[in-house]
Amino acid sequence: MTNQAYAFSVKLFNPQQKTTWFSGRLDEQQLSQVQVGTHAFVNLITLTPTSEIASNSRVSYDIQLHHIDGSHHNLCELIPALLYKGQSSPSFVINKQIGKMLHGSCRKPHHNSDDGLVVVDQQIELAIARQVESPDLLMMSGDQIYTDDVAGPTLVAIQQTIEKLGLFHEELEGATINNSQALFDHPHCFYQRPELLPDDPSTANTYRQFFAGKRKPIFTSVNASNHLISFAEVMAMYILTWSPEMWQQVQISSDAIPIAFKQKFDDEHAIIQHFVAGLDKVRRALAHVQVYMIFDDHDITDDWNLTRGWEDAVYGNLFAKRIVGNALVGYWLCQGWGNDPAKLHPLYKSCHTHFTENGIEQHDKLVQQVLDWEHWHYSLETTPKLVVLDTRTQRWRSEYSLSKPSGLMDWEALTDLQQELIGQDSVIMVSAAPIFGVKFIETIQRIFTFFGKALTVDAENWMAHKGTASVMLNIFRNRKTPPNFVILSGDVHYSFVYDIRLRFRQNSPSITQITSSGIKNEFPDRLLKWFDKLNRIFYSKYSPLNWFTQRRNMRVRHRKPNGHKLTTLSNGAGIGLLKIDQSCSKVEAQQLCASGEVVTFTKKV
Repeated sequence: MTNQAYAFSVKLFNPQQKTTWFSGRLDEQQLSQVQVGTHAFVNLITLTPTSEIASNSRVSYDIQLHHIDGSHHNLCELIPALLYKGQSSPSFVINKQIGKMLHGSCRKPHHNSDDGLVVVDQQIELAIARQVESPDLLMMSGDQIYTDDVAGPTLVAIQQTIEKLGLFHEELEGATINNSQALFDHPHCFYQRPELLPDDPSTANTYRQFFAGKRKPIFTSVNASNHLISFAEVMAMYILTWSPEMWQQVQISSDAIPIAFKQKFDDEHAIIQHFVAGLDKVRRALAHVQVYMIFDDHDITDDWNLTRGWEDAVYGNLFAKRIVGNALVGYWLCQGWGNDPAKLHPLYKSCHTHFTENGIEQHDKLVQQVLDWEHWHYSLETTPKLVVLDTRTQRWRSEYSLSKPSGLMDWEALTDLQQELIGQDSVIMVSAAPIFGVKFIETIQRIFTFFGKALTVDAENWMAHKGTASVMLNIFRNRKTPPNFVILSGDVHYSFVYDIRLRFRQNSPSITQITSSGIKNEFPDRLLKWFDKLNRIFYSKYSPLNWFTQRRNMRVRHRKPNGHKLTTLSNGAGIGLLKIDQSCSKVEAQQLCASGEVVTFTKKV
């Protein structure tokens, strides 16, 4: 993001080999810009090299920003902290053969842990020094930001970022405030935003029963005290989550914070200061590795599209729909756009005219166009092929109950997925939520769902919807789909690895599921230990309870973290490390914890 509409020149080269793959000033086909504020422009650069870049090449790049007066600045002159020791320009590795990749999800700035993306920086620094192999890519599988769970100090920084960059405000229909500019003057702005969020009377009983008798907004997060509302707030959140730049220009003060929340504000401020201290390294890491992303619920709001009742409540309310739409527009511009620019070009073509120098025009139409978009999923023609699933916007909705969890993908989307897989020797598949979860936890979710309380326990798993579960398992059983799968997932705030084989089939596919979560989030440690223990008791290898689940036709083996005799779940913020061979027949998994610990998931021979 830049503070004005610069023209750009780009050079792609390898200084050691004296090779240049691209050099020149960008035209309108190569540079797409969207103005989101008076001093805020989102830029997407899409280049086609003039000659083929060989696999496993390190590509250095230089970007020049041209001013209207004819002067220019190099990116590294403006941000020298982008460079590692001994570098004169940033670089990244292009490799069609995936042998090593980093992956993770769930990065909440004010969670009291270190940041796993700093570990990515450490890995790349070692690779630049040729002490380890370079990661081929970084895959972030959901909850890269938390629009529904924001710290008070971050919201103060968001307010000042909006003012300094002139991020566009909007009129709000159906809200207690008329426009987004009035948000920060409202007495309920800080830590009391549920009073501003729209209500859904149909959820009142659920909230009263489980959350001490308070009314229940449409938005179901129990941590929504600072839930983002406007598009300007969402864009400011992205700016503050990925870069230290604006943090250096804001002043964090508790002056506007109600007395009842000042202690919480101070506690969060200490954590946020530690988070901000690592952002230089995070930005440097992201400048040196291919990065791909997909959304999960917190990128938009908790329980996003979880049930048909939730969808009816949100999309039937103009204010609620605007809140969800603003977050999804932010995802498009700051995450989704770079995954597959050609695939998302029609969305850009239909939406970019809404962004003008005077603000966003026809905001509701913009929101509707983004909500109607059905092509957030994508794949990379690597070896193995990388297939990234959209498990949020193509839901298999319950036809007979508003409160039953929707399937994570509908029949049409799963059919398309199967066609994507046919003929592949091996596949890395990315699903925000684990396809094979911890059965004891899934059983708790199933019990709550039976009593109509799916929203209360976040019943967000593949097996919660019979249709989706059956079709996905049939995809694995299909003889035309790959013999080797690696599934990468997150969402749950703990890490584990399963090796799965199908029973009663001579040539079962080999499936390894690696769950790495979170990048900066963790599960309550004592509770997780109890869940782990109870899962081993009730759903051990020979437990008859397995025959009452979808696993009756599968053999699931747990890889033990660091060879532990009993424990199967690992708790600790960090980043996942995957190493594979070409056929995905040899799969190694580690969790590189932000604390410095390395957890190796040991496969039982």
